Amino acid sequence: MFKVQSGETIAFTADSGSDFTLIKYLTQEVEKCEAKPLTLIVPKAKYDGQDGMAYWPHETLTPALCQVDVWIDLQSIVMLYSDIWETAMAKNKKLRYLIIGDTPIESLVRTFAHFDIPTLKKLLMRVLEMAKKSKRVHIKSANGTDVYYDIDLNYTFDIDDGDYSQPIFGTAPGYVNIVPKLESMNGRIVFDTLMNADLTGDNHVEFIVEGGKIVKILGNTEAEKFIKFLASFDDENMYKISHNMIGLNPGVKELSGDIVEDERVWGGVDFGFGYTSPMDMPPFGQQAVSHFDGVVEKVTLSFDDKEILTKGEISLEELLPFVEQLERKDRETHE
Repeated sequence: MFKVQSGETIAFTADSGSDFTLIKYLTQEVEKCEAKPLTLIVPKAKYDGQDGMAYWPHETLTPALCQVDVWIDLQSIVMLYSDIWETAMAKNKKLRYLIIGDTPIESLVRTFAHFDIPTLKKLLMRVLEMAKKSKRVHIKSANGTDVYYDIDLNYTFDIDDGDYSQPIFGTAPGYVNIVPKLESMNGRIVFDTLMNADLTGDNHVEFIVEGGKIVKILGNTEAEKFIKFLASFDDENMYKISHNMIGLNPGVKELSGDIVEDERVWGGVDFGFGYTSPMDMPPFGQQAVSHFDGVVEKVTLSFDDKEILTKGEISLEELLPFVEQLERKDRETHE
């Protein structure tokens, strides 16, 4: 995936919540490539992103990460969207960055090891092209989600297909990411999983979104907790939509409770709120102290009047050959 070359420096950032067994094996693989592993262990922050800057030794970290070839973020509280990350991505033109966080090894196997990269790339690129040609995205699900937003071609559209061999802002593979047009999202989102909320059992959280902003949070006691959590940031932009990811990872067929995996669940969608990088929403981005995500599974999704997904499965005829090829390649690989 990374095609690491001899002599390259491969950085791993970690905190007390990281899986150091995984880091050990990754550094061994780096050494087999005759490259140079660099493990940077930092204090565990309270929240992801910019909110963590008070905890991390950024004066030392930032220059170091501006020099490495690969940076794999394995922290339990990640640096994504912090000033450290923004500076490294802007100044280090050779950087291949991948965020993994504290995703368990079992989840990493499902997320990274069950697809053919060229075939997945073709599927994701075709969906991305359809999104760019549409004006409106409409998402529904049996759980009560019914929300829509408009497309803005001035914002970034991106995919991750598992190829990290060139400079990239990489995340786990298997999605198409769209930044909605400002103030265009309206409707109801009923989450199947949500960061910083326990949605097991009868727990329930849903957002009412108007003009791209959460105006009401409904549900039971877990919703009440989430209202307090969001208010604790004292930042109006934490209520604003950041991005929408369409999950199409062939190895992820059901929710696991790990957000990195769940964001890519086949036939589901992820909604991100809060901070948005200027890379994704040029020229200024959407400044916020942090960022959080929630997932709705088994959605019906349309670009204008063209239905792409129906109850969590690809239903558009022209996309079905890619699905069949992915399934065949996976069977051949794991037989």
